[in-house]
Amino acid sequence: MKTVHFLLTLMMLFTFSFTTKKTTVPTRPDSFENKLSNAAIAIIDPDVIYTPDYISIKYPNGDVSAKTGVCSDVVIRAYRKLGVDLQKEVHEDMIQHFSLYPNIKKWGLHKTDTNIDHRRVPNLEVFFGRKGKTLPITEEANDYKTGELVTWMIADKYPHIGIITNKKSPDGKRLMIVHNVGKGQVLEDCLFDWKIVGHFKYEK
Repeated sequence: MKTVHFLLTLMMLFTFSFTTKKTTVPTRPDSFENKLSNAAIAIIDPDVIYTPDYISIKYPNGDVSAKTGVCSDVVIRAYRKLGVDLQKEVHEDMIQHFSLYPNIKKWGLHKTDTNIDHRRVPNLEVFFGRKGKTLPITEEANDYKTGELVTWMIADKYPHIGIITNKKSPDGKRLMIVHNVGKGQVLEDCLFDWKIVGHFKYEK
């Protein structure tokens, strides 16, 4: 009887150990991923007006008016808080590898433009894929981690991008996202609201 009890105890310990290893480890507070999440949360502002107009801005570290912007500006502003200027990073990569970006095919452009290149989601997808890490696109919420980037195609027509945060959805099943789809820079449970077409991680 003691032998059976001992074996059962060992099995329970083994199962607990195995399960524990499979449990998602919380992101370290000082990790880049957590800092990016906090940066995104820090710029939440529902009063930001969705403004897709072409606007001339300075270079580097240029930005449109703080109370205006689109989805890509959320990403740009969050990374800037961590000292990463995507305007500069994207521009420098495009100068060296212009043909890899969709400017010619998609917009008929034959030269770089520091006012808008980094604000276009298709360009960011190429940049993050080249300079960061391209991650699998799945329908499993646990595959999407804090500090990662997701891109969608809304209604098979409109490209969109957001930052995955460390905040869980009300039902605890998904991580919430900071983005701007027309209601300001907000935190929402929207991971699977549209067709996911890109999943990236970029740490400078």
